[in-house]
Amino acid sequence: MSTIVRIPADVDRSDRLLGPFTARQLAVLATTAALMYVAWITVKTVIEPPIFLATMTPIGVIVTVAVVTRRDGLSTDLLAVAAIRHRLSPRHLVRTRGQAPPPPQWITNRTTRTQPRPPTPVAFTAQVARLPESVTQTGSGIGVIDLGADGLAVIAVSGTLNLSLRTPAEQDSLVGQLAGWLHTLRQPVQILVRSARLDLTEQITGLHSAAEQMSTDLAVAALDHADHLAELAARENPTHRQVLLVWREPTQRLAATGLRARWPGRNRARRALSTGARRAAQSRLLRRMTEAADVLAPLGISVTPLDETQARAVLTSCTNPEGLVSVAADIAEPSAIITSDPASAVADPFATETGFAPESLTIGTRHLEVGSDWTQTLAVTGYPREVTAGWLAPLLSHPGRVEVAIHIDPVDPVTAATRLRRQQARLESSRMHDTARGRLTDPQVDVAVEDAADLSARVARAEARLFRVGVYLSVHAESEAELADEVAAVRALAASLLVDTCTLSYRAAQAWATTLPLGQDLIGVQRTFDTTALAAAFPFDSPQLPAVDPAQAARPHGVLYGRDAASGLLFVDRFAPEAHNHNLVILGRSGAGKSYLVKTEILRSLYRGIEQVVIDPEDEYRRLCESVGGTSIRLGAPGVRLNPFDLEVHTRVDGRRSAPSDALTRRKLFLHTLIQVLLGNQTAAQRSALDAALAATYAAAGITDDPATWARPAPTLSNLRDQLDQLGTQAATELAAGLHPYIGDGAYAGLIDGPTTTEPEGGLIVFSLRELPEELKTIGTLLVLDATWRRVSNPGQRRPRMVTVDEAWLLLRQPAGAQFLFRAAKSFRKHWAGLTVATQDCADVCSTELGRAIISNAATQILLRQAPQAIDEVATAFHLSEGEQQFLLSAARGSGLLAVGGTDRAVFGSVASPAENAFITTSAVELAARDDEPNTDVEIGDTLADSLTGTPNKQETGHPNMVASASDRAEVVVGSYGA
Repeated sequence: MSTIVRIPADVDRSDRLLGPFTARQLAVLATTAALMYVAWITVKTVIEPPIFLATMTPIGVIVTVAVVTRRDGLSTDLLAVAAIRHRLSPRHLVRTRGQAPPPPQWITNRTTRTQPRPPTPVAFTAQVARLPESVTQTGSGIGVIDLGADGLAVIAVSGTLNLSLRTPAEQDSLVGQLAGWLHTLRQPVQILVRSARLDLTEQITGLHSAAEQMSTDLAVAALDHADHLAELAARENPTHRQVLLVWREPTQRLAATGLRARWPGRNRARRALSTGARRAAQSRLLRRMTEAADVLAPLGISVTPLDETQARAVLTSCTNPEGLVSVAADIAEPSAIITSDPASAVADPFATETGFAPESLTIGTRHLEVGSDWTQTLAVTGYPREVTAGWLAPLLSHPGRVEVAIHIDPVDPVTAATRLRRQQARLESSRMHDTARGRLTDPQVDVAVEDAADLSARVARAEARLFRVGVYLSVHAESEAELADEVAAVRALAASLLVDTCTLSYRAAQAWATTLPLGQDLIGVQRTFDTTALAAAFPFDSPQLPAVDPAQAARPHGVLYGRDAASGLLFVDRFAPEAHNHNLVILGRSGAGKSYLVKTEILRSLYRGIEQVVIDPEDEYRRLCESVGGTSIRLGAPGVRLNPFDLEVHTRVDGRRSAPSDALTRRKLFLHTLIQVLLGNQTAAQRSALDAALAATYAAAGITDDPATWARPAPTLSNLRDQLDQLGTQAATELAAGLHPYIGDGAYAGLIDGPTTTEPEGGLIVFSLRELPEELKTIGTLLVLDATWRRVSNPGQRRPRMVTVDEAWLLLRQPAGAQFLFRAAKSFRKHWAGLTVATQDCADVCSTELGRAIISNAATQILLRQAPQAIDEVATAFHLSEGEQQFLLSAARGSGLLAVGGTDRAVFGSVASPAENAFITTSAVELAARDDEPNTDVEIGDTLADSLTGTPNKQETGHPNMVASASDRAEVVVGSYGA
C-alpha cells in the first residue's frame, strides 16, 4: 500500500474574538450598530423608541445571520453583494466587430422572463473576466499571452504518467520527485487538466471522400468504419485530456512606477520602461518554464512550450468550447445568427477587437452558456484528512467533460513561519476562550492547532514548504438538464473521495475564467497545503497518451486502435511527420489477440491509402484479403508460382516502365543466393559455371545489358538447366543434376519453375506460406522476401507502405528471414515504409541481438498478455515497471500496453464493429458457429460489399449473407482494459 499522507487542516481559519464572532464579523456588526445609532440620533425626535426598536430589530437579526452563515463559499452578506453586482451587470453578451448584427431571438427572450433586455456588445476583457488580449511570439519561438494590466503568461503542455500501472513503492518515488519540483517554485503556477470532446468529423469526412476513389469492396468497408466512428461519437462522447502548465508574470507594478516618472520626456520614458518591463517579464517566464522542464524530466514528464499558433489555438478552443449558437436556439431568420466579419476572419481567424472571447455569452446565477456549451464551475472547499498517492486521479479521469484547474501559490518560508506562529497563537486563544467559558472544544480548531504547530516546526527545519492552493472543477454539457445531471455526478464522485465542493453563485463568469489557461484565480477559495500533501495529488496522472500537437488534441489522426483506460478513443498515426520511424512490434502469448489487432490496423490503414504487404505463415489473412479485393498468393497451392528470374521492372505513375540501372546484375546475384539455398555450398568451378549459365540464359531469352530488353518475358529455371547442360563441364553437369527436383516433372517444380502466375499487385498483398512443404519453406520465404523488398524499394511508386510479418518467430529461425527483418527494421523508413512484427515467442525476440535490434528500431510498441516465464525478459527489453509487469500478466484478451516514442504509454482494448469482426476473427468458436449457420454467415470468398449490402451468395444463390445495417450494428470489444 502507498504511504499515507496527511492534508493539513484549515490552519487559516479565522479565530473567534468575542463569542462565536470573528474579527470581520464583529466589524460588520459594529458598523451596523453605529449606523443604527446615527439613525436613532437623527429620528429620535419624530419616532417613538418602541417603533424604532421594532423597525431596527429585524435589520439587526438579518445582518447577524448574514455575517454568521456561509453559502457557496462566501458569507451571506458577501454573497448578497455578489448577487447585486450580478443583477446590475449585463448578462447576455455578444462579441461584435463594428456594427452589431441583430441578436437571435433566443437571446432576447431569455434575458429575463418579465423584462426582456437586448444583448450587450461589450469588450469581454472588461465586462466579463480578464481574458487575454493577444498572443505574440518571442525570439525563442514561445507564444506569450498578453493579459493587459494582469501581465503576461505562457503555456506549456505537459506529459503524463499512469500511476495506476505503478506499484506503491514506485508511486511514492514519483511523488517524492514531484515534491522536488514544488520546492523550486517561487511564483504562482496553474496546472490545468483540460477535457475536450474528440472531433471525429475530419476522420469521417476523410473516409467518405476516400471511398470515392476505392474499389467497391474496400469502399463499402471504409463507409462501414465511418458509420462505426459516428456511432461511437454519438453514443459515448469520447474526450481527450491534456495537462497544461501556465505561468503568469505581473507587470503592473513596474508600469505604475513608470507612470510616476517626473522628468522631461516622461511619455517616452514610460514607453521605454513598459517595454523593458515586458522583456524582463518574458525572460522570467522562460526561465521558470526551463526550470520546470529540467526538474520534471527525470520523472518522465516532458514540458513542451506552445508557440504562437498553438497558444492561439488552445485559447480559442477554451473560450469557444462548442460553437456559436445553442442547439435549442429559436432562430427565425438566417440574418439573426451572430457572425464575425468574414474578411477579418479570413485574414486572421484568431484576431478580434476584444481579444480572445466567446462569440456569445449568457451569464446565469450558477452557470454560463458559452455559445452552445453549458458550463458550471465548482470550487473545492474541503479535503480528506489522509490520502495516498494520486488521490485526485478519479476527478482527473472522470469520463465526462470536466476540467480541473489547480492554482498553486507558493508561500515564502519566512512569511510562512511568521503566519503560522501568529495563527497558532490565535487558534490557541480561541480554544482557551472556549475552555474558560465551559464550552466544548471545537474539533476543527483542535486539529488546526496541532497541524499549525507541526507545519511551523517542519518549515523551521526546512522539511516542507507551504502553498496556497485553489482547486476548481468546470463541468460542461449540451443542455441545462444534462448540466445538472453532470454536476450532480461530479459532486457525488468528489463526496466519495471526502472532497467537499460548492457552487459559485453569482460568480459564474469569474469562475469560468479561473479555469481557463491564464494563470488567474479570480475566486480565491484556497487552502494551505504542505509540499507532501500537494505532491500526493499528482495532477500529471492520466491514462491517456498526450497529443503530439496540442492544437490538434481534439482532432485525432491516424488509425483507431481501440479504447483507452479513460473510455476515450486511441488513435495512432505511424506515418506522422514527427515519428522517428514507422515500425511496430507486437509481442504477446498465444491467444492474446495479436493477429486480431494486426488485421484491424491493416484494414483501417487501407482506408488511408497505405499499401499493405503481409507475410502470412498460417493463412490467417486470406479471408480479409478476399473481402476487400486484395491479392492473395498461396505459395505451395497447385498452379501458384513465383519466377525468380523476373527482373525488377516497375510501372510508374505516368504508365511508363522503368528499372534500376543494375537490375540485371541484381537478379543474377539473387539467383546465385537462391541456387545456394537449393543446392548448398558450391565450389569455385560451380559458381563460375553458374554465372556463365545465367548470362547465357538471359541472352537466350533476348535480355541483355540494354534496358530496352528487360521488359521481355523472363526465362525460367528449366532454361537455366538447359544452359548448364550445354556448357558440358563437370561442374555444370553437377549443378544441372542438382536442379532436377525443382524443374519439369520434379517433386518441387511447381513452386519456381515457370512464369509467375499471379503478379503481386493491389492495395493489399498477402503471401500465404501455410501450404508450402517443409522442404520448400526456406525457398518460398526467400522468394516472398525478395518480392517484398523489390516492391518497397520501388522508386517509381513512392507511397506509404506497411509490411506485416505475422508469427515472426518462424521467420527469425531462417537466416534469410532474420537478415531481411534486420535490414527492414533499419532502412524501411528511408523508403516510406513501416515494418510490423507480431510474434508470440517473446524470448526469441528479446534474448537475441537481432530481436533487440528490431525492438529498438520500432517507434510504436504493443505488449499484450505475457506468460510468467517470459515476463522478465520482456520487462528488461522494454524497461517495464513492476506495475506494468503485473498488468501484462493479467491482461484480458485484446488488452495491452501501447508505447509510442519509448516513453509515453497507455492501456487500451481493441474495438471492432461486427462487420470488421466477421473478417478478422480467428476464433475457432466463432468460425464454427458461422459454419453451422450458413444463412447468417459469410462464406469464404464472399466480399465485404456482399456481406454489408445483402447481395446473394455467388456460390449459393438464395442464401443471403450476413447483413450489418447501421441500425443494428454494435461494436465488438476484444477483452477489457484497465489498470
